[in-house]
Amino acid sequence: MPLGERSGDKSESRYCGVETDFNDDMPHVLHFNLYTGSFDFVVAPLMDPSYRPSLVQKDVVGSGVLPFAGSDLVLSPSQWSSHVVGKISSWIDLDSEDETLRIDSETTLKQEIAWASHLSLQACLLPSPKGTSCANYARCVNQILQGANNIQLWLRIPLVKPDVDSMDEKSVTLDDSWESWNSFRLLCEHHSQLSVALDILSTLPSTNSLGRWFGEPVRAAILNTDCFLTNSHGCPCLSKRHQRLISGFFNHSIQIIISGNSVHPNASMDANDTSDKNSQRHPLRPYLDYVGYLYQRMDPLPEQERFELGYRDFLQSPLQPLMDNLEAQTYETFEKDSVKYIHYQRAVSKALLDRVPDEEASAKIIVLMVVGAGRGPLVRASLQAAEETGRRLKVYAVEKNPNAVVTLHALVKLEGWEDTVTIVSCDMRHWNAAEKADILVSELLGSFGDNELSPECLDGAQRFLKQDGISIPSSYTSFLQPVTASKLYNDVKAHKDLVHFETAYVVKLHNVARLAPSQSVFTFTHPKRSEHENNQRYKKLSFEIPSDTGSAMVHGFAGYFDATLYKDVHLGIEPSTATPNMFSWFAIFFPLRAPICVSPGSTLEVHFWRCCGSTKVWYEWGVTSPSSTPIHNSNGRSYWVGL
Repeated sequence: MPLGERSGDKSESRYCGVETDFNDDMPHVLHFNLYTGSFDFVVAPLMDPSYRPSLVQKDVVGSGVLPFAGSDLVLSPSQWSSHVVGKISSWIDLDSEDETLRIDSETTLKQEIAWASHLSLQACLLPSPKGTSCANYARCVNQILQGANNIQLWLRIPLVKPDVDSMDEKSVTLDDSWESWNSFRLLCEHHSQLSVALDILSTLPSTNSLGRWFGEPVRAAILNTDCFLTNSHGCPCLSKRHQRLISGFFNHSIQIIISGNSVHPNASMDANDTSDKNSQRHPLRPYLDYVGYLYQRMDPLPEQERFELGYRDFLQSPLQPLMDNLEAQTYETFEKDSVKYIHYQRAVSKALLDRVPDEEASAKIIVLMVVGAGRGPLVRASLQAAEETGRRLKVYAVEKNPNAVVTLHALVKLEGWEDTVTIVSCDMRHWNAAEKADILVSELLGSFGDNELSPECLDGAQRFLKQDGISIPSSYTSFLQPVTASKLYNDVKAHKDLVHFETAYVVKLHNVARLAPSQSVFTFTHPKRSEHENNQRYKKLSFEIPSDTGSAMVHGFAGYFDATLYKDVHLGIEPSTATPNMFSWFAIFFPLRAPICVSPGSTLEVHFWRCCGSTKVWYEWGVTSPSSTPIHNSNGRSYWVGL
């Protein structure tokens, strides 16, 4: 049964498994662990561990029956598929110098995975690579996956903590369990069906080192009973660091698997346990109960995160409102972001108070232009600001989308704004205003700040802003950050062409590891004070990888923005200053054609360009250290056209 109910969470992390020993009575294995123990699935050996192909007598043709854990008929297909993860024999060593062992290992691996496929198992747990070389192991797995259908292979990787104090840099690198995983997946070309099962040990690496794994395809975390401490009641519990790690796994849809023998034999019976008190109690049930307790005490998913669930790690092309007219559904989604419009209202209120002294409030009328008015949310926010401050407004709502203009007219009539709001159905770049504005309000910002051509539009609109006029936003800065994002990288790679690697994507980042703090790229100010102020074209960035992170893979760069709407009113998605509970913008992702491996304490050098043509704007990016990549050029997708 699931670990518990957490509002909004329908992920696989609700289900907890248990690692079992070999038993050829699979119905008993399932009954004892699922019904007596209340686990959701078992990780069970498929083959008798004493089996070695080289020891099988071959003198009688057709007499050799492989010692699997029972016939496929002992469980129903749905039981095999839903409740059993196959555990590949742990003795196999495909890179052994012993030729007999190596051949036996390769034969057994293929036999067991073939049997797992026959049973329609969804996944198999592969043993950890042995030694420093895993080339033949990876070759065999790669070969198997080429012919496999949908089976997932989980490579068991111990979460080893290198002893930095007693090892030189080379030794630390070799002992880093991430290096073992990285070597394996690089050798195994067909790794979209290859994931990680982390073996959690009693000691943990640094927080930065652990963080790398959230950008990797981790499907399960195997929690050994040796990790558990004992509380005052004699029951198992985990250290604070282990608790935080498990909570992170829950938030990233990573399933927990309990492994090992009970080291808390005197743990008391859970008062809420409804199982038959006369029946045998599962020795690992107290550990399951504790994991369930950690799950149940997590806060419910906030409304914002529930809204974003379907967008997590899903690649989308950025909107191009200058080239395309947005649809009603898109407008409706953005209009639900009340946090954004509250900030805009606050900024307009401050601007009105600065613009009009109290003694002139009843007589002076402020001209406010909303450029890119859409269906009217900024018009409403501006009028509410005027009412809140007791100031008078004359509003021009400028919108190029004729469909949105229909809605604007209906809104003005419905709200009785006819004497206050003038609707202008025109592209702001082609409009000749009858008078100049005191305040210019817009929401043309993209995920990277400038990627929806806000600089070009607002610089053009500056011609109908008074010399001392106010622009909301008044400035915005783009930011860049290196990330491990194996899922995003594999999704781009699946297109099998260059153009998708030279595309910037809007994406709700979730299964990513942020490898260094973000750095600013370009800043734009409105109104600009000189002809050259907003003509930024190039930035070189140097990111320092923390020394306690360990080696990591950079799959691309996450882009964000931070905007000053007016004075101290800020809005943005840059992680360290992000506006809480705002969902109008997700990050932007700039992929790399080939991932870059960075070492702890190393410098990652990135070059970024914002290129402007007569009809479009595009980005170019490339890495020059620790190794070089080709320059990625998004011009090929003709994004952000319309100038």
